[in-house]
Amino acid sequence: MDTDDLEPRKKAASLRNLDPLSIDELGEYIAELEAEIVRVKADIAKKKAVKAGAEAFFKR
Repeated sequence: MDTDDLEPRKKAASLRNLDPLSIDELGEYIAELEAEIVRVKADIAKKKAVKAGAEAFFKR
């Protein structure tokens, strides 16, 4: 067994300090977050498709 398997998978999200950021930097930060949301939603859709395929296969 790998010791990494014993570590918790979820890590606490660290909040970025917004005080030093300019309005333009905040806009860029929002764009980065929105891009990450799109990436995560795509990964969720992919995993749901794999799960549905596996469920369909084992229901036979």
